[in-house]
Amino acid sequence: MTKRLYRSTKNRQLAGVCGGVGEFFGIDPTIIRILYLLGAIFPGFVIGGLAMYFILALIIPNDPGYMDI
Repeated sequence: MTKRLYRSTKNRQLAGVCGGVGEFFGIDPTIIRILYLLGAIFPGFVIGGLAMYFILALIIPNDPGYMDI
């Protein structure tokens, strides 16, 4: 079975991108969020990082295996 990247539906703060990346690599999504925020210190990353996040939120599908009841 191949591993696929999905936006997290159970560990989401905004759109679930960082949660999905964390689940994909098997690490805590909080670490992904902290690294993403630390990257915002560098000039140009704020605009590019926000654009990248929203593009990923549009491209990466939601996790189909989780039903929020």
